[in-house]
Amino acid sequence: MSVLRVADSFLVANGKIRGLDLHRRRFTGACAARGVEAGDYFDDQVKRLPGFGRWFPRFELDADGKLSVQLRPAPPQGGRIRVVVHDGPDPRTQPLVKGPDLEALGELKAQAAKAFHADEVLIADPDGIVVEAAYSAVLWWEDDTLCVPPTDRPYLASVTSELVRRIAAAEGIEVAERPRTATDLADTEVWLVNALHGIRPVEAWNHDPIDPLPFTRSTAWQQILLDSAAVI
Repeated sequence: MSVLRVADSFLVANGKIRGLDLHRRRFTGACAARGVEAGDYFDDQVKRLPGFGRWFPRFELDADGKLSVQLRPAPPQGGRIRVVVHDGPDPRTQPLVKGPDLEALGELKAQAAKAFHADEVLIADPDGIVVEAAYSAVLWWEDDTLCVPPTDRPYLASVTSELVRRIAAAEGIEVAERPRTATDLADTEVWLVNALHGIRPVEAWNHDPIDPLPFTRSTAWQQILLDSAAVI
C-alpha cells in the first residue's frame, strides 16, 4: 500500500454532499503545498460519484505524487458514543494534514475498541489540552457557548466542525476557543463530529455505563447539518 501524503473523505448520500467546497479546499490546498495541482482532478472525480446510495469516497495523494480515489460504501450511521482518553505518546506526525497519520490513528482506535469497547479516542497536546479525536473533531458546550480547542494548537482543520460553527452563527450562538483538559470535559456535553457521522454526543467515558444525556441539542443540530447537504 502506498504511503498517503494527503487524503480527504466525505459522505455521499443519494448524490448529496455536505461542505464539498470545504473538502475541496482542504484537499487541493494540501496537495498544492506538496507541489501537486489537484483541482481539476477533484472536480472531475466528483462528477463521477454515484447519484444513489451511501458512499464514503477517499481522495488520495500518494508518495509518488499520484492522485486516486477509493469509492467505498459508507459504514452505518453511528449513534451513542463511548470515548477513551489516549495516555501514551502522540501518534500523529503531521497533525495539520489529513492522510499521513490515518493508519496510526486507526490502530489507536482499534486498540481502544478492544480494551474499552470505545468508539473514539481523545488526543491531547503536550500541555494536556484536548485537541481532537482519532477520526473526529471535538466540540463542547459551556452554558450556552459552543466551544472548540484553541486554533493555535496542533490539530486538523475539520470541515464538519466548520459547518457546525456556521449553524451556531446562524442561530446567534457564541463560539469560543477554550483550552480544556479531558478532566475538564468529563462533566460537559461533548460532541465528536466528522464527515461520516455528523454530530455524535459523548454518552460514556472509558468503562462508565452509557447513559442518555439528560438534555442535548445534538438531535436538532444533526438534522440541520444533514439538511445542509447539496446535490453534486
